Amino acid sequence: MDFVSIPEERIGVLIGEKGSVKRQIEKRGSVKLSVEGNTVSIEGDGLAAFKARDVVQAIGRGFNPEFAMMLFGDEYVFEMISLGDVAPEQSWGRLRGRVIGESGRGRKFIEKFTGAFVSVYGKTISLVGSYDDVALAREAVGMLLTGAKHGTVRRFLDHEVKKRREQRSV
Repeated sequence: MDFVSIPEERIGVLIGEKGSVKRQIEKRGSVKLSVEGNTVSIEGDGLAAFKARDVVQAIGRGFNPEFAMMLFGDEYVFEMISLGDVAPEQSWGRLRGRVIGESGRGRKFIEKFTGAFVSVYGKTISLVGSYDDVALAREAVGMLLTGAKHGTVRRFLDHEVKKRREQRSV
C-alpha cells in the first residue's frame, strides 16, 4: 500500500463528479483508492499501481485529470520540482511568477516548445509529458528558477527544438 498526501482543495477533483475520476483511476491502475482527509491510500501492485500513484500526485499538484490520466501510457512521466529544494520560502512567490510569466506566457512557451504540460501549484512546479519533453522542460524551468531571462530560455528552447528536428530527419 502506498500513501500520497494532496491538498484538501484537490480532493474533489481527484474524486470527480459522482466518483467518476476515482473509479477511472482504480480501473486503469488496477488499484483501490481510499481517501481520508488529505491522504490517499493506493492499494495495488505492479507498474499500473505505480502509475496510479503518479496520476494521484499529478491531480494533487494541479493537473486536470485528463492530462494526469496520460500517465497511464508508457510514454509519459511525471516530475515534481519542490521550490523548497531551490530557495527559501520567502522567494517562492517570485519564483512561481518567473515560471508562470506575465499573463501565463512563460508557462505557455515552455509547454509549446517542449510538448510537456506544466503546473505551478503551491510550493511545486510539476511536469507531465514524454521523458525527453519533461527533461527539456525541467531544464527550462531550472534556468528560470536560477535567474535566466525569459528571452534566454526561449532561445535555448528554440535551439533545442531545432536540434531535435535535425536528429529526427537524419
